[in-house]
Amino acid sequence: MNTEITIQVQGYQVLEKKVKDAGTTGRIYLPKEWINKQVKIVLLEPATEEGEKDE
Repeated sequence: MNTEITIQVQGYQVLEKKVKDAGTTGRIYLPKEWINKQVKIVLLEPATEEGEKDE
């Protein structure tokens, strides 16, 4: 599922970060002020490169 789509979202702030390894998951640190707020995460590049297999 590496087909690019267009997404339109209204919000209050944008952060662009890289997901870091956290054992068997990925992790993104966000500001403490965002705790208990609703957020949306958008993948900005394909999850896998062409020819690369998901593990």
